[in-house]
Amino acid sequence: MNAPDDLAAGILPFSKIVGQDSLKLALELAFVAPAINGVLVSGERGTAKSTLVRAFSLMAHGQLPVTLPINATDDRVLGGWDIDALMDSRAVKRAGLIEEAGRAGMLYIDEVNLLDDHIVNILLDVAAAGILLVEREGQETRTPVSFVLLGTMNPEEGWLRPQLLDRFGLMAAVDSLEPDQRHRMVMTVLRFDEERASERAGEHSAWLEEARALDRERAEALRKARSALNSVHLPEDLARRTVDAVTALGALGHRGEVAALKAAMAHAALDGAHEVTGRHIRKVLPMALSHRRADDDQTGVRLWSEEDEVVLADLFEE
Repeated sequence: MNAPDDLAAGILPFSKIVGQDSLKLALELAFVAPAINGVLVSGERGTAKSTLVRAFSLMAHGQLPVTLPINATDDRVLGGWDIDALMDSRAVKRAGLIEEAGRAGMLYIDEVNLLDDHIVNILLDVAAAGILLVEREGQETRTPVSFVLLGTMNPEEGWLRPQLLDRFGLMAAVDSLEPDQRHRMVMTVLRFDEERASERAGEHSAWLEEARALDRERAEALRKARSALNSVHLPEDLARRTVDAVTALGALGHRGEVAALKAAMAHAALDGAHEVTGRHIRKVLPMALSHRRADDDQTGVRLWSEEDEVVLADLFEE
C-alpha cells in the first residue's frame, strides 16, 4: 500500500482495525481462492463494514475497490458506447464496471440487498464463470475477467432472496465489539486522524509507517498463499465429514460444501500447511452455511448456535 493512497482515501489501515477476525478471514480467503465466489458482509448501520472492505482492498490490491452504485444501469455494469464520442459520430467502446473490476481485482457493492435482482444475478454469474458475455445488435463479445465480489448489507433493511444469498460463497457478520475493544477502536480512529494530519503537514509518522509495513507484510502472505493453493491436499475423509456436517446442519443445496472445502483449502494455504485439517473445516463452515439454512421466516439465514458447534466438534474432533 502506497502512502498517498490511504492519505487521500482517509481509510484506516487494515492492520489497525480492531477485532472482526472472522470477517477479516473471510475477505482473505476470498482473495486466496477467488473460486469461492465472493463474500457477503452483514451488519447494522455504522458498524464500519465499508471501512473494512476498503481497507482490505487498499492492503491487498493497492487501491480502492471498484464500487457499484445502487442505481447502476446495464450499460454501466456491462459496458457500452461513449456518449461524448457518439455525439461526434465516433463509435468508442466504454468499459463497464465489470471490466474495471477485472483490472482492479475487486468489485464492491454497498447495500447489495437494495440492488436490482437482475443486476445481482449478472454480477454473480460473471464472477463465477470468469467470462463477461455481452450480446448486442446481433454481435456477441466474450471478455475474460477475474475479480472478487464483495457485498455489504444491513439486515434491518431486508435480506437478499435465498436464491441470491446462496450464490455468495461465504457470509460473515460484523462482530459486536466488547467495551475494551470499542475503546481501542475509538482511540485508534482518533490516533489515525492525528497521524494523517501530521503527515499532511510534512511530518513523519512512525505509527502510520508501522501500519503500512504490516499491511505490506500481510499482502505478501496473501499472495504467497494464493500461489500455494493448488498444492494443498484435501484428505478424502475430511471431505466426507464435511458433507455429513452440511447435511446435519440443514444447509440447502450443494454450494455450501463446495464453498466450505475451497475456503478450508485457502485457510490451510494461509497457514502455510500442505494439508487441510479439521480445524480449517470447522473455522470456515459457519461462513459457508449460515446463509444457506432456511429459518422460520424463510430468509435463508439462521444464526450460528452452540448446538451447531457441538455438531462440528463431534465430526471434526482431532
